[in-house]
Formats: sequence, structure tokens, C-alpha cells
Amino acid sequence: MEYVLLGSSNLRVSVIAFGAWQIGDATFWGKSDEKEVKEVIDYAIDIGINLFDTAEMYGSGESEAQLGRMIDKGKRSKIIIATKVSPQNCHSEQLIRSCEESLKRLNTDYIDLYQIHWPPKDIPFGEVALTMKKLQEQGKIRYIGISNFGIQNMQEWFHQGGIAVSNQIGYNLLFRSPEYEIVPFCREKNIGVLVYMPLMQGLLAGCWSSVEEIPLLRRRTRHFSKNRPGTRHGEEGCERLTIETVQAIHALSQHLEIPMATLSLSWLKWQKGVSSIIVGCRSKAQMESNIEALSKPLDPEVLSLLNEITYPLKRYMGKNADMWENEKNARIQ
Repeated sequence: MEYVLLGSSNLRVSVIAFGAWQIGDATFWGKSDEKEVKEVIDYAIDIGINLFDTAEMYGSGESEAQLGRMIDKGKRSKIIIATKVSPQNCHSEQLIRSCEESLKRLNTDYIDLYQIHWPPKDIPFGEVALTMKKLQEQGKIRYIGISNFGIQNMQEWFHQGGIAVSNQIGYNLLFRSPEYEIVPFCREKNIGVLVYMPLMQGLLAGCWSSVEEIPLLRRRTRHFSKNRPGTRHGEEGCERLTIETVQAIHALSQHLEIPMATLSLSWLKWQKGVSSIIVGCRSKAQMESNIEALSKPLDPEVLSLLNEITYPLKRYMGKNADMWENEKNARIQ
């Protein structure tokens, strides 16, 4: 397993991280089998994955609770637990309460990386920063991170006294908007980049060949029409371009005899600035496949071809790094 230092911290994180959303949110992902979950977590630790990412929002705390139940006490010192506080819970007293509740669910005395899930609205960043530092001084959290913060968000956060060793963002072959500003800024400021949705919730794993096959809850990003249930961006979307791009990636994967998911994850690994890729796994077989993906480097020609294939979609999606909202209402600024 490869490891990198996460931003300016002393945390050496594995280049692939275990995403725990999938094991604790039955509404979105379906019910998980606890025996399989235990097996895949133990396997992940045994092969050297040390970063486990969750959030109080996932399954209303069930994701954290699952992780807390499944990780043996004897293995706690070997891993890095990262969780996130919801933006509406960022007022000082509620933030402290949220942290303490997460600690209980995770069955641990400290959180290695405590992240702000989304930039909070109507709550001064200075208040949030002060409370986070207080939690750090009390030993409840080791490092502070942010999530879904754009350039303006980060500049304001630092201006008001905030610190952050990492920024967690949605980034994949079908959503390259962070490349315009966020990733370069993070590289310049030595902020680690943690990537979520690396397979676009299954689209880049070749799970579906048409929009109609995609589960309803996964058809809400700006890739899809405003007429799809649950969307809120109000845009026309780019369904045809998205599917054509997926088909082109699939054709390349067949030509190279490399699984589509492997190709997609390998491409991400070689993007400058990316520290760790958060992959949701519910079985040992899925984890084995993901590990294989990151063990083989891609030829520069293949990387260039993937960039070329996905560029029209990148251009269409533009600089707006919020997958779910239009530019006017974007939470990532």
C-alpha cells in the first residue's frame, strides 16, 4: 500500500480510503450485511488501508455507528478515522455536541480528522474555527479538515482564523470541475485533497448503460435533466453527452482489457494534488478490485486519451464544483 502525507499534517494516509457511507445508509445504498461489512473492514486494515471516512449525516449516524461496532479496539491505533459535522450543526454549542455524539457512535476517544461537511450558511466562520480549535486543544480531534469548500470559501475560512489540512471534494472522470480552481489552490496552499464519488456512484463502474437504468437517487446531479425527480439545479443537464462519454470510456477499457472502474480509479490516482481516493465497498471482492486498480500505473498516452474523451463534458459542466446545484445557488463558492 502506498501512503502520502495529508497536506500539512503528520497523517500518513493510504492512497485509497474506505468510504463508510455505503455501509450505513440503507435508504440510499440498500441494507448491508454486517458479516460482510466486518469482513471487508478487517481485510482493508490487513492490506494497509488506514483512512476510514464517514459523517454524522450518513444514515443519520448509522454509518459512524457501524464503523464503531466493526473496528476492533486493538486496531484503533492503526487507522485514521475521518468524520464530518453537518453545516447546520456548526454553531459553537451544537458543534461540540455533534463531536461528542460522533465520538460515542465511533466508540473512540478521539477523531483523527474532523471535517466541516459543507460551508455553513449564516454561521460566522470565525465562530466555527474557534470551536474546532477548542475541540483540538481538548484532544477530541487531532486535525481539522474542510469538505466541499471552493476558493472563496477557503479564503474566507483562512481569513477568519480557520485551519485545514485537507479539503474533500467530488471529483471523477465525469466531473472534472475541481480542476479549474480548487485543486490548483489546494496544491499551492499544501492542502490535501480527498476525493469522494470517484466512480460517479457506479456510472464509471459500468453498472448502467442508459439513464433509465440508473437508480432514482443517483440521477440528481447536473448531468441529468431538471425534469428528473429529486433534482434541484433547474438546468437542462447533459444526459446524452454523459452517456456518450461513459460509452467512450467503456470502449477504451475493452480495447485495453482493463475494467472500467480500474481505469477510472487509476486515472484519478495520477492527478496532481490528489492525496487519497475514498471508495465505498460493501464486500471483500469490491475491495480487491479497487486495490488492483491502484497498483498498476497507466501509460501517459492512456491518461491523455481519457482527458481528451472527457474534455467536452468537463467544458460543459464548467467551473461550478457543486454537482447538485446551479451556479447561482452553488454551495461551493
